[in-house]
Amino acid sequence: DLRDGNQALVEPMVVEEKVEMFNLLVKLGFKEIEVGFPAASQIEYDFLRTLVDRKLIPDDVEVQVLVQCREHLIKRTFEALKGIKKAIVHIYNSTSTLQRDVVFHKDMDEIKDIAIVGTKMVQRYAAECDTKIRLEYSPESFTGTELDFALDICTAVQETWGATKENPIIINLPSTVEMNTPNVYADQIEWMNTHFKNRESIILSVHPHNDRGEGVASTELALLAGADRVEGTLFGNGERTGNVDILTVAYNMFSQGINPELNIENVREIAEVYERCTKMQIPPRHPYAGKLVFTAFSGSHQDAISKGMAYREEKNCEYWTVPYLPIDPKDVGRTYDSDVIRINSQSGRGGVSYVLKNSFGLILPDKMKEEVGYLMKSVSDHRHAELSPEDMRDVFKETYLDVEKKFDVSECHFKQKDGIGAEVTIVVDGRENVVDSHGNGRLNAVNHAIKKYFDLDYALDVYEEHALSKRSDSQAISYVGIKPAGQEKLYWGIGTDDDIIKSSIDALVNAVNRYMEAK
Repeated sequence: DLRDGNQALVEPMVVEEKVEMFNLLVKLGFKEIEVGFPAASQIEYDFLRTLVDRKLIPDDVEVQVLVQCREHLIKRTFEALKGIKKAIVHIYNSTSTLQRDVVFHKDMDEIKDIAIVGTKMVQRYAAECDTKIRLEYSPESFTGTELDFALDICTAVQETWGATKENPIIINLPSTVEMNTPNVYADQIEWMNTHFKNRESIILSVHPHNDRGEGVASTELALLAGADRVEGTLFGNGERTGNVDILTVAYNMFSQGINPELNIENVREIAEVYERCTKMQIPPRHPYAGKLVFTAFSGSHQDAISKGMAYREEKNCEYWTVPYLPIDPKDVGRTYDSDVIRINSQSGRGGVSYVLKNSFGLILPDKMKEEVGYLMKSVSDHRHAELSPEDMRDVFKETYLDVEKKFDVSECHFKQKDGIGAEVTIVVDGRENVVDSHGNGRLNAVNHAIKKYFDLDYALDVYEEHALSKRSDSQAISYVGIKPAGQEKLYWGIGTDDDIIKSSIDALVNAVNRYMEAK
């Protein structure tokens, strides 16, 4: 991020932004951090000196610096390293057929000589400094280099440096340009891995780019083919299409039960620092970090996720078992309420019910869910916009609670005799009318009074209620669905009150008013 990612920015980071990024990488747990190209510009040099002067490099972290195989650049690089306990010096030169012919106009022996001479220069300067130096060599444009020549030049550097098992060299094989499919890159890595001499003296590193959009796949196959180490950037920043996204590689490992040994539990915090320092935006569909990657708008997806969540709660599952979500979003610092299910015109009853329950404690009757789902879809479609949980709550209340009333019930007096007797005061156009009725319960008695007064023929088909929270002083919410004679459609109303009886009567009154309005 501090070299490949920084050089690819429209506005390269200033020193303090680089310091913040470095501190983030340390916090995440990276133990080898390439801090830049200190011989390339003054700000690169000053940044490394700032890390030294402020004592920001932990003892267990190796900084890595990049330098071309030129003596004045190597000298300047070692000047920047003064006071650092250990560091990786990364040298490189281009080795591909195309670069040899078009850029350098040199044959294989001349290209190999550049690498050998560069290695000897690093060796000489390393012997004269107090920093413990580890050498890294990259045959840049490896994917366009003949394999036998890549092996020859890497072996020459390995032998010149005198690499041993105790003091290994890093051989880094970059897909500087992703020229082929990931399996071919993995074949190249495997071939090199099996043909190196003294393999134990080599740390085999890969540095994939993403020109074909396959950087992560290339990395994972390269690891399976024998690579020991990966160079990448957070969220895949870098030249052209970028370097491999090292966080995606890590999260992919995590999803398969492999501990990447990085502190990446809060991907949004990482993203916030990254976006502020680089002034780059993470796309909403970016794996793991994108704002929408755990979000389902589709009705069928939402229904499956909602059922998966309920199943986990019911069964107390040890492993993650939710359809359409490869990992638990909470494991990477995401939330269920705002990240998992969001409502628009593509959504369905399962998603709508899930959001209303998780955001506001509304547990809809099963028979009500489909109507409410279509209601929210219709509103979203009409507005051409996503509905927030607050939008949904307001639509729900306007439709089923704050209904326009042709009548209301202002007062009820109950007597217990052969069931429940009731005097129900029905208010129409401001006039109070007392109706006597009887039923097997209070709500049933009020229902009979309403039907009698208005000469209505319907059945009280659904009545459910619950507390809106677990507190003892919680309000009750009631749901009532009535079915007119000869119809299959249910007309719904809700009521809320401290008193469960008042709540249920209000729900019934709202349901009947909605029916009368439609009638």
